Amino acid sequence: MRHLIDFGDMSRAEWDALYRRCSDIIDRPEAYRDACRGKVSASLFYEPSTRTNFSFQTAMLRLGGSVFGFADPNSSSVAKGETLKDTVKMVSGYADVVVMRTPWEGAARAASLYSDVPVINAGDGGHMHPTQTMADLTTITRLRGGVDGLSVGLCGDLKNGRTVHSFIKAMEKFQDVKFFLISPRELAVPGYMRDFMREQGMWFTEVTGLEAVIPQLDVLYMTRIQKERFLDPLEYERNKGIYILTRRKLDRARDDLLVMHPLPRVDEIAVDVDDDPRAVYFKQARFGMFARMALLYDLANQPRMDPEAVEIGRERVCSNPRCITRTEGYLPPLVKRIGGVDCCAFCDAPLR
Repeated sequence: MRHLIDFGDMSRAEWDALYRRCSDIIDRPEAYRDACRGKVSASLFYEPSTRTNFSFQTAMLRLGGSVFGFADPNSSSVAKGETLKDTVKMVSGYADVVVMRTPWEGAARAASLYSDVPVINAGDGGHMHPTQTMADLTTITRLRGGVDGLSVGLCGDLKNGRTVHSFIKAMEKFQDVKFFLISPRELAVPGYMRDFMREQGMWFTEVTGLEAVIPQLDVLYMTRIQKERFLDPLEYERNKGIYILTRRKLDRARDDLLVMHPLPRVDEIAVDVDDDPRAVYFKQARFGMFARMALLYDLANQPRMDPEAVEIGRERVCSNPRCITRTEGYLPPLVKRIGGVDCCAFCDAPLR
């Protein structure tokens, strides 16, 4: 594994090996204090973050490495009009690994084309968030003993929720997982994710109500309605607050249910749920730090490599207004097949 852009880039064997290292770090953190001594991580956060940014920084520091970067692109040459390509090419000359979050879908894939060092996708718009998925799988495996055979409810904004998309991609690697996709119809999973699940033979059903399915779940993954992803403010107003998990609703759930959330929450989980032993979202955030330590251990210690030459794009192909190709016109028109449909290789949107 050279980069981590999409959890689908990782094989089951690679994940199992990464989890074993993560578990060992949790149990023996002192053994890893110098695992990245002398290594440097570049943190490029083009949009706000608390858990992901802090946990990546803490992960590198706990491994004995160091961190530089920005949490506000206006404090960098991006404000002067520097392209993503030039920013990444320059930063990868200073660092051993690049951790990147942007509001543009496919930006991490684009960065990987030009970087001399591994690139980690820490969230690209409403597209993917593979290291959050690592936190999720670590939480489930540590607390339930495994992932195979679980019934999982994904609830909230499934259209814009990059954590949801990455989670679904990851579950293709496990056996007999059932998905209950709980959302308003206008916030259902994107078509390319539905096509992916059908192509992989994954069991799923789409419903609009939480209470009817909660007794069947082993894992309930709550997500917020993502205001910053809505192009129409009225659409957000129609959907905010539509799902709120309360202690009363949990009365119908299994005693060993795991209630998870990638955080931050807004109003979708009542505060009184925090004291329920089934609520594990704060443990989930801590497990995420250990998972990122395991990932940095692997990627930051890889040798530098000159990236292969990339053709210069001549025409705009993707029609997704959030795709990185809409603003970085030099990117090549890469295409991949999902469910028998030609899609943009950066953001996964179907090509028209």
